[in-house]
Amino acid sequence: MEVDNQYVKQYPDLMSGKKIMYVHGFGSSAQSGTVAMLRTLLPNATVVARDIPLHPQEGIEMLRQMCEEEKPDLIIGTSMGGMYTEMLYGYDRIVVNPAFKMGDTMSKFTGKQVFQNPRQDGVQEFMVTKGLIKEYQEMTTHNFASVTDEERGRVVGLFGDADPIVNTFDLFLEHYPTAIRFHGEHRLTDKIAIHYLVPIIRYIDDCQSGKERPVVYIDIETLRDSYGKATASMHKAYEMLIENYNVYVLAPQSTNNPQAMVDDVKWVEEYLNAPAWGRVIFSNERQLQYGDYLIAPEAQPEFMGTTIEWGSDEFKTWEEIITFFERLCGQ
Repeated sequence: MEVDNQYVKQYPDLMSGKKIMYVHGFGSSAQSGTVAMLRTLLPNATVVARDIPLHPQEGIEMLRQMCEEEKPDLIIGTSMGGMYTEMLYGYDRIVVNPAFKMGDTMSKFTGKQVFQNPRQDGVQEFMVTKGLIKEYQEMTTHNFASVTDEERGRVVGLFGDADPIVNTFDLFLEHYPTAIRFHGEHRLTDKIAIHYLVPIIRYIDDCQSGKERPVVYIDIETLRDSYGKATASMHKAYEMLIENYNVYVLAPQSTNNPQAMVDDVKWVEEYLNAPAWGRVIFSNERQLQYGDYLIAPEAQPEFMGTTIEWGSDEFKTWEEIITFFERLCGQ
């Protein structure tokens, strides 16, 4: 993957002074373009990666030793690397399209294969044999072997909703609660990283640092039009807000029509996706929410923070709201 610094956004404050360990996918190496992308996105974090041995037992032993040496603040693994990352207990981890059925996945690629990226040992080709497939099938039986209540809160899974290679969403959800779908395929592109991975990293970084951002509530009706589609500039505003604030979506609570609440969650998942995971609050008393800002289609005089009346003369569109928050600079 080629990374052009001119087009990839940077987040200098994110994971600043911390260490991220990247675990690459099958047939790749520490020279993966994902490593370069992470270093570009997070210029003040240290991103470390090493070539994983072809045989899985050697691979997991090397990775555990690497954890002991590097002591990473966060581990990110993709595909096969996600399979390994799940087993690196004791660390905050993000697994992207993890190949928990690696043996089955490999069986589609038997015979001579070429490494996608240069390896430190100079080896360019390898063979996928029945013996190697069996080794990976045995290795994946160790996934989820040491899942404790603490571990359940330290792993986030990201799954492409159009991944043609790996589909382990349901399997992951059997063991960990934070399974999030994103709009994409198997490969972790820069756009997917910016829109879906970075918000998860930001959440983990805040939790580790004990950082509390100002709270912004957004009424769901300001996000969609009468046809149920996203309002103009909504995505732009939302992604700007989540860089500096804890953002929650407020939706009406309905005891008579619980399906409406389910539909609201599905709408948020469809249009806001990973950054809004677990951030929908159902309430019919918006003015009683405790926070700093409330963006709503009508005035809420009882709200103790600042109310921004979407659609008013001052805030006719999301563009005016964007300008308002840009002037606040995260306050």
